[in-house]
Amino acid sequence: MASPDPFFDPGLEDNDFHPGKKDGMGHKCGVFGVFGRDDAAILTALGLHALQHRGQEACGIVTFDGKGGTFRSERHMGLVGDSFSHDSGAVERLPGRAAIGHNRYSTSGRVVLRNIQPIYADLAHGGLAIAHNGNLTNARAIHHELVQNGAIFQSTMDTEVVLQLTARSMRNRIEDRFIDALRQLQGGYAIVALTNDKLIGARDPWGLRPLVLGEIDGAPVLCSETCALDAIGASFVRNIEAGEVVVIDRERVESLMPFPHVRATPCVFEYVYFARPDSIMHGQSVYETRQRFGRVLARESHVDADLICPVPDGGNPAGLGYAEASGIPFGFGIIRNHYVGRTFIQPTQSGRQRSISRKHAPNRPILEGKRVVLVDDSIVRGNTSQRIVQMIRDAGASEIHFRVASPPIKHPDFYGIDMPSKEELIASSMTIDQMKRYLKVDSLSFISLSGFYEALGQGKRNDAAPQFADHCFTGDYPTPLVDRDHDMASKEQQLSLLDD
Repeated sequence: MASPDPFFDPGLEDNDFHPGKKDGMGHKCGVFGVFGRDDAAILTALGLHALQHRGQEACGIVTFDGKGGTFRSERHMGLVGDSFSHDSGAVERLPGRAAIGHNRYSTSGRVVLRNIQPIYADLAHGGLAIAHNGNLTNARAIHHELVQNGAIFQSTMDTEVVLQLTARSMRNRIEDRFIDALRQLQGGYAIVALTNDKLIGARDPWGLRPLVLGEIDGAPVLCSETCALDAIGASFVRNIEAGEVVVIDRERVESLMPFPHVRATPCVFEYVYFARPDSIMHGQSVYETRQRFGRVLARESHVDADLICPVPDGGNPAGLGYAEASGIPFGFGIIRNHYVGRTFIQPTQSGRQRSISRKHAPNRPILEGKRVVLVDDSIVRGNTSQRIVQMIRDAGASEIHFRVASPPIKHPDFYGIDMPSKEELIASSMTIDQMKRYLKVDSLSFISLSGFYEALGQGKRNDAAPQFADHCFTGDYPTPLVDRDHDMASKEQQLSLLDD
């Protein structure tokens, strides 16, 4: 199917608007910002390092040097530790008492410099740098309209739509221009922005993407997760509320609530998969929540076995919870090599097979002859899960019982999670019994949706007003999916023309 305009052609070198074909889910970016510190760039680099799990392909920092009246930018491919090490000299090239930073995980193609954030532009009332975590579900529609009106885009990121809309606002204050832009957006976002004299943070009205406020020696900090506050010795102040915009300057932290009220539905996958285990999300320990998933799973799908084996690292807390509740011994039957990154992921089947053997190795002495309960946080396509099961079988396990600490993923995400299309999600096209046969396991069970909400401390799901964005399980999307609906309508129109 043709894209609305050539800019969004999936054949381009990198495109945030067309999800890539990865085996599982991909993290989608981390953001960090600090205001009023001489070591702003250093703190931002440390904060991004703590958020490295949210994006490993590229990173960037922008500072404002008040003395020189200049924005400084360093954007690099690769990991934070490599790009902003002492030897790199990058931090020394970033003077200023205010900074924002970004870790990137692309959704397809190659990462290129023009698509590394934060992005920066000179506007009529001064400079503006933006770093964004999330995905805008009407970005393509807005982009098409902007281009028709003469806008020139320098990247293929939906983030640039925010910059373009801010530049076109007729309001006077930069924060009002920024809010004008946000009012035109649909989807999930957590944004940090830097001006000549302000640090701005914003969270979408549904609270889909996380953003927290902290403080270090009186200097405000904004970041995706509390683990970044811990990394720099900052204290947690509060969560940025759904639909809130905070404007930080030398005098105060101003809170604005400029959007019509909607029920907040934060993304449940922060608890399942994305957030670092030592982070606190909305007052809950991510680690303890994942352990509760395992306890409920053990109660719902007990099986006689000799060993609880997690799929590292995502399955570790749930595996521990399962072992505690079942009384079955816990053991690391799979050893993960933490020094293997995405570099080793190959596009061919044989390459993927080799990648699995590099990343995971069986702990044969504790697997051989055992009835094993394999615990993972989720199953997406099922390819990796199938290969891990075979690895455990080859190591001598007599039985393999697969237990999954989230309900079946039947619907794709459109809010900043890099996930396969619905057709590629194993649970959307197979029954539990069919998945069991595909994975070649002795039994397969997922935590129930009601048990999942119980573990989240919510009792049960309220169908009329769910407490979380759980659309990947239920298909209940909290926002309009403008670009997706346009694609579906175009496809149906083309099919009807072919039928004629």
